[in-house]
Amino acid sequence: MSLKFAYWVPNVSGGLVISKIPQRTGWSFEDNAKYAQIAEEAGFEYALLQTRFIASYGAENQLEAIALASALATVTTKINLIAAVLPGLWHPGTVAKMLSTIDQISHGRASINIVSGWFKGEFQSYGEPWLDHDERYRRSEEFIRVLRDLWTKDETNFRGDFYRLNSAPLKPKPASVPQVFQGGNSSAARQMASRVSDWYFMNGNTIDGFKKQIEEVKALAAVNGRSIKFGVNAFVIVRDTEEEARQVLRDIIAYSDPEAVEGFRSQVQFAGKASPEREGMWANSDYNDLVQYNDGFKTGLIGTPEQVADRIIELKKIGVDLILTGFLHYDEDIQAFGEQVIPLVRAREVELADQLLTH
Repeated sequence: MSLKFAYWVPNVSGGLVISKIPQRTGWSFEDNAKYAQIAEEAGFEYALLQTRFIASYGAENQLEAIALASALATVTTKINLIAAVLPGLWHPGTVAKMLSTIDQISHGRASINIVSGWFKGEFQSYGEPWLDHDERYRRSEEFIRVLRDLWTKDETNFRGDFYRLNSAPLKPKPASVPQVFQGGNSSAARQMASRVSDWYFMNGNTIDGFKKQIEEVKALAAVNGRSIKFGVNAFVIVRDTEEEARQVLRDIIAYSDPEAVEGFRSQVQFAGKASPEREGMWANSDYNDLVQYNDGFKTGLIGTPEQVADRIIELKKIGVDLILTGFLHYDEDIQAFGEQVIPLVRAREVELADQLLTH
């Protein structure tokens, strides 16, 4: 299978880095309509819309993911729109109806990313209870099971610890059942992914780190008689020379906002320590890693187009199915990635397939 490419939709202000470096990246609907159209023509198959309800790490303004996905569906024709959702702030029946509607509007291009929640402030601000770590994942699993039942059954009867549905209909059904994405680095997250999700997103990491996660979740899914696909987060800096790309990274970190980075660190460490393992997705992240809030620098897509394409092929070899990209300057970097990197990756995929056939 050819690698898939996705990009983080900048539907919150401040871009994809916790830095005061000047960025040519907008967050408005008009900006995001432009980015989505450029991305689908540049070879991206997916767009991931972030969920955020109050400011954290400087993201002062936020557009809601489902509403924006519905709007973007009307100005695009090919790209699949992944709307991120926080169980606890939504009821799964409401979300199932919304996603089915977006699926109808987009003719089968709606997906969902289930975010179990790391930011206690969001739940407190909206007056919703903040559950223990593993309870949040139990709720998310029920949430996904309700979604699938509503999308595939004539009527849904569900009796869980968090949700109860009584002969609930859903019409119209989605044209195609939306794909379910999720992240999370805890044992509870990996177990949940193995049971109910189609895709498992991983924060930025080393090749060895990714390989270990893939092997573990793949084995867990096999025990449950399932298969699962894997996506990795990467902040991409492509320039004519490696030194130019590395200088951009140094500049991003030099202009970082220490107060916001440390605030983010305290929030995620609090969430991680609530897990039985006493660590979470950012347990091994240093200050520089946290400047890109999903550890995107760690993945190593920084350099010339050829270097970045080679690195992406290394990720494919260990079982990665999708590259989730973020950029500094969305106004030009999405198109440049599509023109300079994706064709190189496609050519290398052909070479790789030929090598496998001849051995």
